Amino acid sequence: MNNTKARQLRAKAGARLFSLSTVIALVALAFLMYSVINKSFGYIAVRQKTDPATLAMGRPLAELSKDELVTIFQNGVSKGVFRRFESEKPFAQRDQAEVLALVNERIVGREIVGSWSLQASLLNKSAIEKEMADDTAKDQKKWAGVQLEWYSWVNLDFLRGTGGSDPALAGIRVALLGSLWVVLLTMLIAVPIGVGAAIYLEEYADPRNVINQFIETNINNLAGVPSIIYGMLGLAIFVRTLEPLTSGAVFGIVGNNGRTVLSAALTMALLVLPLIIINAREAIRAVPNSLRQASYGLGATKWETVRDHVLPGAIPGILTGTILSLSRAIGETAPLIVIGASTFIVTDPTGPFSKFTALPIQIYDWTQRPIEQFRNIASAAIIVLLGVLIMLNLSAVLLRNRYARKV
Repeated sequence: MNNTKARQLRAKAGARLFSLSTVIALVALAFLMYSVINKSFGYIAVRQKTDPATLAMGRPLAELSKDELVTIFQNGVSKGVFRRFESEKPFAQRDQAEVLALVNERIVGREIVGSWSLQASLLNKSAIEKEMADDTAKDQKKWAGVQLEWYSWVNLDFLRGTGGSDPALAGIRVALLGSLWVVLLTMLIAVPIGVGAAIYLEEYADPRNVINQFIETNINNLAGVPSIIYGMLGLAIFVRTLEPLTSGAVFGIVGNNGRTVLSAALTMALLVLPLIIINAREAIRAVPNSLRQASYGLGATKWETVRDHVLPGAIPGILTGTILSLSRAIGETAPLIVIGASTFIVTDPTGPFSKFTALPIQIYDWTQRPIEQFRNIASAAIIVLLGVLIMLNLSAVLLRNRYARKV
């Protein structure tokens, strides 16, 4: 009787501890989301950089020809910027509307003089207006010609733009595409190898064999290795040793080094492989042994039993492991920094042998900038990263539930 009461007390204490842990985790998550959202929306003070009337002797920009607009654009930006836009898409192939949009964006433009958080914008608008109306000489110069407007840092221009030194013009298109390329190749590499290894260890390997025991021990240990170690391994093997392969030189691609999407994907595949193997093994182990015995009783071979009965029953659990691995891969920064992912790149990755950057790298770079508005676009990039992760995970969850219903 006393033992029963003691067990009940321990069970209640454990339940309370787990409940407290859940509450703490939810509070931390809520605080994180509040911090991100608070920086992604709010009022900004903007000033038009250039009066359009001064660019074409009083003529409206919309009435100018494409050649006139190209001349204005070339004279208004640096040679490097002009060459960059020319390389992305030659001006000869652009129409008048495209060039006009570039002139409005880069020449006329808007300068963000100040920005405020969502909380300050909603609760202290009068204080913001008072700050802008300050009568000191310094502030009069700062706020001259400035307008206050509501602004969302997460917008279409932000999604379509590339990184830059001006937070008002910076975007995440290149980083977003880089992350998607890396995650896609990582899954294509890691999932077949991980599931194959799990099938071998659970269905074919002799657990008494010393080599198999050594492999299992190392798989469990590798799941806890810091990610930066994988980055060092990727730098040594994929970037340097296998540079002819990862740069595309063996396929006739010249001008690249080993710091490509393929190197990043191979490194991230090594990072998530132990997690995939462990979860896949647990899923395979959870399949009732009676299914195997029934299959053998009907004359099926070992492989036919695994293929037709074990794997279909284990797929929901395998996909759960894949979701966890995907979540880890898409948010990793340290391995990508070590293997040499770019912090600033304006060309979209077009294949496994392209140079790249990734959303975590871009977010890290922006948080190091001295201009306050870079914190705003870093928060906006975090929201996009979370959105991409949720969509990818949702797709995997729907796929897992679909297979679970079939089983």
